[in-house]
Amino acid sequence: MLTRRDFPEGFVFGAATSAYQIEGQSFGGAGPSHWDTFARRPGAISDASDGAVACDHYHRFEEDLDLLEGFDAYRFSTNWSRILPEGRGAVNPQGLDFYDRLVDAVLARGLAPYLTLYHWDLPEALSRLGGWTNRDVAGWFGDFTDIVMARIGDRVASVATLNEPWCISYLSHCAGAHAPGQRDIAATARAMHNVLLAHGESLERLRARGQENLGIVLNFEAVSPTSDSAADTRAARLHDAIINRWFIEALTRGTYPQEALAGLGPHMPAGWQRDLDRIRAPLDWLGVNYYTRQWITAAPDKPWPGITTGSGPATDLTQMGWEIFPEGLTNILTRLVREQGVAVPIYVTENGMARDDRVENGVVNDPERCAYIAAHLAALRQAIVGGADVRGYFYWSLLDNFEWALGYEKRFGLVHVDYNTQKRTPKQSHALLRQALERK
Repeated sequence: MLTRRDFPEGFVFGAATSAYQIEGQSFGGAGPSHWDTFARRPGAISDASDGAVACDHYHRFEEDLDLLEGFDAYRFSTNWSRILPEGRGAVNPQGLDFYDRLVDAVLARGLAPYLTLYHWDLPEALSRLGGWTNRDVAGWFGDFTDIVMARIGDRVASVATLNEPWCISYLSHCAGAHAPGQRDIAATARAMHNVLLAHGESLERLRARGQENLGIVLNFEAVSPTSDSAADTRAARLHDAIINRWFIEALTRGTYPQEALAGLGPHMPAGWQRDLDRIRAPLDWLGVNYYTRQWITAAPDKPWPGITTGSGPATDLTQMGWEIFPEGLTNILTRLVREQGVAVPIYVTENGMARDDRVENGVVNDPERCAYIAAHLAALRQAIVGGADVRGYFYWSLLDNFEWALGYEKRFGLVHVDYNTQKRTPKQSHALLRQALERK
């Protein structure tokens, strides 16, 4: 396995989490999230759980941060409904106090706080007003940005506006797999545009405050057709346009890919073209989340986009059923520079695998995750050699957590969490990564 010495001077190694997945929504005066509503829908969460307690990070953050000894940075998110229980209006002082203490605790351990303002936890009150399908969400998010930054902006090392806008919009409004669980192409088109408009609004607010080191986090997948047929090839290109090109091309070129607009264009909000200059405002860095490759098959009998996704012929799969394909990370990082004109530093802000981890005799051996991390660090280094300006790597996730629609059944963490006792048990992969990061 590569070590810190195999990467450029100053390369940042960290681990990532998100607020709703670990904090415990029932604590500290947080208002209801649309994930609380979604979790009450029969069958929406595979194990019928929710984020009410999660990992109880709200009370246990000090011991959790101790687990990051040897790392350089901690990537975390703020919970909108913890700070603004109604999404707007009155601020919950307990919420701001929590993030104040959290940032101070991160700094006290010599870690750099990497903030993500929004990681999927929309206040339910705003969801009832249309959420990401309502153009007003940009202003709501801008106001939230100002409130957060007025309290902790002086101490964070980096700010991302949003995490994975594809998941916020497409996965949640077209596929229906995440809150609010819609399957509506018109809602999808509006959300896919409005999420970027909200990013642009937040970025403007951040610049006006003099905040520095600003970015956004996008998720990317390697994409392959399941056959050489013209239909499967077209389907793969369309999937690539939706998940890999829609957001980055808006940010770098001020355009949306024509393949995706063919289906989404008729449903886009009126005057969307006028927003593109705001959306393409310069970034200081780009976050890349990468996990897997999707094999794409044309499905003309299905509604737009008329495709099915899967692991194809792959046999090396994670607990999620996702193909382990590290070379996809190399290809995506170099493609961003070569084809999308990304000229700012890139951080791999999420990368990891789920495994059915068990504590046996007080330890968790996870050799597959160790191999996964080693392979993806090698792929990342290959991208750097190939010309990609990659400045950091954050493993997902520090802790096992509430894995959204999959509840507590899938474990991505470097640290095992017993959800009955909240006992933390660092895994073999945690020890291996810390050893690789030792400064000698």
